[in-house]
Amino acid sequence: MTYDEAISYIHYHRVFGSRPGLSRITELCGKLSNPQKKTGFIHVAGTNGKGSVCAMLESVLRCAGLKTGLYTSPYISFFEERIKVNGESVSKPELARIIERIKSIAEKCEDDITEFEIITAAAFVYFFEKKCDVVVLETGLGGRLDATNIIESPLLSVITGISLDHTEILGDTVEKIAYEKGGIIKSGCPVVLADMPAGAGKVLKDIAKNKNSPLINVDYNRIKDERFSVGGTSLSVYPYGRVELALSGVYQAKNAMVAITAAEVLKENGLPVSEEDIKKGLYLSRWPARFETLSSSPLIIYDGAHNLQGAAALKQNINEILREKVILLTGIMADKDYREIAKTLSPCLAEVFTVTPDNPRALGASELCGVFKGFGVKSTACRTVKDGVEKAIFSAKRHNLPIVISGTLYMYKQITDVLEAQLK
Repeated sequence: MTYDEAISYIHYHRVFGSRPGLSRITELCGKLSNPQKKTGFIHVAGTNGKGSVCAMLESVLRCAGLKTGLYTSPYISFFEERIKVNGESVSKPELARIIERIKSIAEKCEDDITEFEIITAAAFVYFFEKKCDVVVLETGLGGRLDATNIIESPLLSVITGISLDHTEILGDTVEKIAYEKGGIIKSGCPVVLADMPAGAGKVLKDIAKNKNSPLINVDYNRIKDERFSVGGTSLSVYPYGRVELALSGVYQAKNAMVAITAAEVLKENGLPVSEEDIKKGLYLSRWPARFETLSSSPLIIYDGAHNLQGAAALKQNINEILREKVILLTGIMADKDYREIAKTLSPCLAEVFTVTPDNPRALGASELCGVFKGFGVKSTACRTVKDGVEKAIFSAKRHNLPIVISGTLYMYKQITDVLEAQLK
């Protein structure tokens, strides 16, 4: 099987949709000799922030000298970056070899395997083959019935926060969503909880109590003197002193505190993590499309804010870091709360250019343009992403304003490819 054939096989299984449940992944992994039972995992769920926390924590553990795996979704630039060992993505030949093996087994399973289940099983096989000491494992959707939740006794569970998203699957209240994400809490295994609505926190605390799982709440009072800029984040954390992050965004200080707390719990449970490992790992961690600077002239920032909580965080970043109105280039999925997102961001915007992302779930550029116009913002619907980038750059240079690109992670590769050609 070639790499292209492997990718085609994976994507073909999109026709079976996203079907929560563990029976299919359990059967598939069983026929693969259960590679997930032979590796240590840190399991991370949450509505927002989990990708950044995963990246920070993996970097800290790698600095501690451990052989690390990292599993995240969706991919940002290329498919293989979802599965990494020691910061390096799985190679195309290795991915093709593993998928060929999975294909021969999946065809013997009783039910049709989903795309995410195939990728998750492939990651488990790869991490086992590479003899990873520890794997940072990000859930795909929810937690309780997510394919990643086949793991039985994680070293640690982390829940980064709860807000309304994917309500058609996870439930229409933060309490219902917390119940789904709380499914990653396992009997006797410690769990770190980030800041979240009181109702969601109570649900998770009750789950932890019922499962006799040690619960550690992140103490944000340990953070002092936060400083934010386009170039990164700086904060003082007791007892480490000054901690520097290359990641930018007001929310990254809290994400860092979640990662620090998780690292401390892992140290208490036997992993060789030092103070220096924590500080160095946080500084070296990278995570694209989270208030990431793509160009300095003109200033262009990509932020994958795709739900209401993400939009509120982006608004805070614009107000506290950029401190001026911006040109927004945006495309979004139709199943998101795009009207409320537009309402949230509109006070920060000088002008908007809307595009239709290359995704079957995408909202049309014209409809999104009309929403922003309804909130009194000058808006233009663009024929293509390339057209949108060109128009946004022209307006930004004319008015001497920064550009923010947001709404979905699915446009990132297309945007960066266009910018590379535009800004040569």
